Amino acid sequence: MPENGKEVGLIIVAGSVILIFITIFAITVIMYSRKKSQLHLSEKELMNVNFQQTLLQTQLEIQEQTLKNISQEIHDNIGQALTLAKLNLNTMPPSGADVQEKITTTKELVSKAIVDLRDLSRSLNTDYVANMGLEKAIEYELTLITKSSNIKTLLDTIGKSYRLTKQKELILFRIVQEVLNNTLKHAGASSIQALIKYGEASLDLSISDDGIGFDAAAIKTGQQHSNGLGLHNIPDRAKLIGAACEINSTPGAGTRIVIIIPTDAV
Repeated sequence: MPENGKEVGLIIVAGSVILIFITIFAITVIMYSRKKSQLHLSEKELMNVNFQQTLLQTQLEIQEQTLKNISQEIHDNIGQALTLAKLNLNTMPPSGADVQEKITTTKELVSKAIVDLRDLSRSLNTDYVANMGLEKAIEYELTLITKSSNIKTLLDTIGKSYRLTKQKELILFRIVQEVLNNTLKHAGASSIQALIKYGEASLDLSISDDGIGFDAAAIKTGQQHSNGLGLHNIPDRAKLIGAACEINSTPGAGTRIVIIIPTDAV
């Protein structure tokens, strides 16, 4: 075979070998890419399942706590008002000067029970939170506290307001309810202040009181138990909606709880 023919043959063989290697390499890359994509998809699906399970668990915990709050509200306020109304009716004389006074008092007690039931119903209704919005819902909760106690409340806002998703607003509102309930039960506060800051990087919500406070640092490090404080679940619930939670308190100096939601999580 002439030299030129041999060279051409070698070039063809070399080209074929190179082409085969390139084909094998391309197939390997494609297979690896597909496998990696499937693995990433599986991990994403697993993360989503874990998130949904954690979210469900949190919703069940919030539901259980909410039912406890309903029971306490009915017992302490609505039940007491209706009991006093019944007592007035049972002790009402057939006639006399006290009859009209007892009738008036009974009407006021029944009216109070009706208002309390309506307020409780609104507070628990998820559509109520979605329709009213987080800001108005928190303002309404603070108004109820002022109406039913001697605690002064205030809501301030900074920046132009915007909405979160329905699910995030509801979970955040339930967290706020838990914080307020904890304050009413344990803080011995005379005032509660809420602040919503609508920023470009985050939405910051803080709730402060002037109550007895507690050693937050000792609780975080496990050196001291919460002694009934219902705050240990709040940071975990905040994480579910992509938020961070800061609990700041010292004995005798009140408590301040801050929840920060980045705008990319809104």
